Amino acid sequence: MIRWLIKTLWRQKGSVVSSSTGVAFAFVLVVVMDAAFVGESNQIVSYIRNSNPDVWVMQKGVSNMHMATSFVWDWKAKRIAELPGVKKATPILYVNTVIKSGGRNWFAYVIGLLPDNARAGPWSMASGKSQTGLGEIILPQVMAKLTGIKLGDKATIADKEFTITGFSEETFSMANSIAFVNFSDLEDVISTSGTVSFILVDAEDGQDIGLLAKRIGQNIDKVSSITNEQFIKNDFQIALLMGVEIVSFMTIIGAVLAALIIAFTAYSQVARRKRELAIAKALGYKNSSLYLAVFLQTFVITSLALVIALTISVLLLPVLSELVPQITLTVTTTALLRMSMIAFIVAMIAALVPARMVARVDPLTAFKV
Repeated sequence: MIRWLIKTLWRQKGSVVSSSTGVAFAFVLVVVMDAAFVGESNQIVSYIRNSNPDVWVMQKGVSNMHMATSFVWDWKAKRIAELPGVKKATPILYVNTVIKSGGRNWFAYVIGLLPDNARAGPWSMASGKSQTGLGEIILPQVMAKLTGIKLGDKATIADKEFTITGFSEETFSMANSIAFVNFSDLEDVISTSGTVSFILVDAEDGQDIGLLAKRIGQNIDKVSSITNEQFIKNDFQIALLMGVEIVSFMTIIGAVLAALIIAFTAYSQVARRKRELAIAKALGYKNSSLYLAVFLQTFVITSLALVIALTISVLLLPVLSELVPQITLTVTTTALLRMSMIAFIVAMIAALVPARMVARVDPLTAFKV
């Protein structure tokens, strides 16, 4: 039966390649959707991950940054800086809002920085200044690519106008971009004074981070203190809740398309070889041998489809990143392994259709004229 399988696939190599290509494009859809989901989810926590304090301190009851609001009295930052084990406490002001620039509206995290506060500012610059003075703003470089805005152009938050003095890298996301302004300017925008939103706490060398977070919570009233690792997990979980249903739906669509194509290909191969299968049965081959032949045929088509899908993905994703810079695409080894596992599970399920057809082949049909 193995020889029959090899001969069949070789005779129908055009059909096998075309079917594998169709399956491959279904898998590419899964890869691209997963890459967009992972990339955008990682961008949601990019500020937290790159500012990388040991502990985050915020208003009591708040446990994440994405879509959150937090106000803490500014004197508490000074109190925290004086606690044992604290090397530095850096306050920032923060708000979710809309920025108008380049004729478009952008939803963004706006971070208000105190003068000479590079600690909490942009970690990678494409051009311009990395610090903001009064009336200045740093925007993501992707905004410039999409609209053509340049240094010296204007951006508006609420009714306040800012001059663009820098473009940062790794700070753009479809869900939320990151912009940086002067602390006093952001106070004017949100009409507040004497408060901060978050306090980035750096620990002294050798300090137990978990114990430091507990110490801050015990000594400072009405604040939450969370390790950076836990804070990232909290925000990432928000990203999962926002996007998992869409990605799961698209993954299911891709898997169903692949299953249909695989099932149709295997079924067509069996239907065209029905008389040969009947002869094999008449010669004494058991159904188990015929099943094996069908499943191996499906395995070959799926393996070829995976090779084609991975090749297309490697070539396509960099091009998509250039053509659609507003979407962050990140492919992980885990995602590729997961897709491969799903591919073979789907293929084996799809092979059940032609396998049942094989089981019902009547050996007597081999002798019918």
